[in-house]
Amino acid sequence: MKWWNLALVILAFQKSGAQTLGGNAIFNFIIQPNSAQLSSLGGVNITNIGNDVGMTFHNPSLLRKQMHGQASTSFNSFVAGIKNYSLTTAYHSKKYNTNFGFGLNYFNYGNIIQTDVSGNEFGTFKPIDFVIQLAGSRQYNDNWFYGATLKLINSRYAQFTSNGVAVDVGVTYADTSSKLQVSVIAKNMGSQLKTYNGDNNKEELPFDLQAGITKRLSKAPFQFSLTAHNLHRFDIHYRDTTFLASEGGGSFRNRKFTLSKIVSHLVFSTQINIADKVEISGGYNFLRRKDLNAFSSTNGLNGFTIGAGLLLKYLQVRYASGFYQQHTFNQLSLNLIL
Repeated sequence: MKWWNLALVILAFQKSGAQTLGGNAIFNFIIQPNSAQLSSLGGVNITNIGNDVGMTFHNPSLLRKQMHGQASTSFNSFVAGIKNYSLTTAYHSKKYNTNFGFGLNYFNYGNIIQTDVSGNEFGTFKPIDFVIQLAGSRQYNDNWFYGATLKLINSRYAQFTSNGVAVDVGVTYADTSSKLQVSVIAKNMGSQLKTYNGDNNKEELPFDLQAGITKRLSKAPFQFSLTAHNLHRFDIHYRDTTFLASEGGGSFRNRKFTLSKIVSHLVFSTQINIADKVEISGGYNFLRRKDLNAFSSTNGLNGFTIGAGLLLKYLQVRYASGFYQQHTFNQLSLNLIL
């Protein structure tokens, strides 16, 4: 398949994907960053230049044959005892001239007390969510890469279970001479297969059309990324009109501000590489900052993330942290280069 045909396929899904906003879609856990490097870059990045197989989890066109045999594992400690574990691996097939990837992202929410509508307790249950991914990518000419990911999604809350299937399709242009990388990807095109209550009222998946660009400076150890998400919908601000600002639901004063609607699509990040051994990353997510800055819980550091990495020959260790109002998360990733 020629790269421009694949690009047309992505754009064709734009209309079908113009669906839901944050909080209104099913299986929102599949949009969570799976690795420390991605979390440190603001949680959304599809073009970062490097050799981290964990970054391919959210963009299959970043899969390269140089990642053959690499395995990335990650542990994320959220607030309220929520734990997140992930695994991403890559394999290059010379026979088919194709890069393959496998990924798993698993969420454990701990023990929760189960009650009825009257508050009577009936023991505890352990809700879990997870997604299993199979990805593939190929190269076209010298600078173009295209890839796709098949996602098998499962969710279980006590006796209520649901599952679904989704596909990501991405295209990347990589110019190694100018150290420039550009990507476009359509994510989470699919359907809920089984609903929690067994009826036929299926909910929509969190479709996302993203585009990004990364530029690494030729004479300085810096690279900068700008990623735009939810491009299929202009206004992505979430507002619950039944939860008024006076009750702590957030400000509605900027509902007509076009600039606010534009920048809410953007995530900016930067990375410093020191002697190819140490990696310092930082990111700023405009939408996350706006969503978290409720009147009663505003934090000047909302939306900011930071991370560091130690890059050895056969092992890469990365750590990320970020701010969620008065709390932070801690994520650790280990990349084994076998």
